[in-house]
Formats: sequence, C-alpha cells, structure tokens
Amino acid sequence: QVQLVESEGGLVQAGGSLRLSCTASGRTFSIYDMAWFRQAPGKEREFVATIRWSSGGTSYADSVKGRFTISRDNAKNTVYLQMNSLKPEDTAVYYCAGRRSTWPPPGSDYRASKYDYWGQGTQVTVSS
Repeated sequence: QVQLVESEGGLVQAGGSLRLSCTASGRTFSIYDMAWFRQAPGKEREFVATIRWSSGGTSYADSVKGRFTISRDNAKNTVYLQMNSLKPEDTAVYYCAGRRSTWPPPGSDYRASKYDYWGQGTQVTVSS
C-alpha cells in the first residue's frame, strides 16, 4: 500500500504563485506515475498534471499548460506542483494521486478512476 500526504495549500491573489508538495510512503517502489487533480464545489474532479516516476515525463491539462509545472524528487518520494499566474478559476481542493506499476503499463489514461492512491486534499483559494 502507498500513503500520500500533501502540504497545506493557501490563499493567494490572482497572478500569484503557490507550490504544493505530496510525499509518498509505503510501497513506493510500485509507483508508476503521480498526478495532481482538483475539484471545485459542484464540479467533477479534474485532471491537472502528471509525471512519470521513472523518466520524469509530464503531461498537463490544457487549462494549466504554461502556468503549472509538476516535478518530482525520487529520493524524497515527493512530487511538487508549482502554480504560477494563478487565476480565480484555479480555486479548488487539490489532490495528489498515484497508481501502481502494472503489466501492461497504465499508459496515458488520466481519468481519476484509474488512480489507486490519493492524498487528503488541500484547499487552494485564488482571490481577484
């Protein structure tokens, strides 16, 4: 099993920046990739960004491309989400997620239902 613990979010003005972190423990050797999702009140959980654990390859939702950067530190079992040029519509609870290495590999399906492990969620609020 893998446990994911997220850092605290925060309150930031539009145009500002914030960095989130997520630290994995347990059977971390089994992780294939990690990702960030977000969920605003009354909306579905939305994919934000993902990073391959081994190669560091990344993918982003169009809504955050060019503004957010996902990165990882394998030695620390930690993934980060650097959020720049924040907008009020970025306001949401942000969740760290991960999934197991399987055969065949999970591939590039980033639906929330495909992830095995979840952080507790942290609130990010962007004011105008």
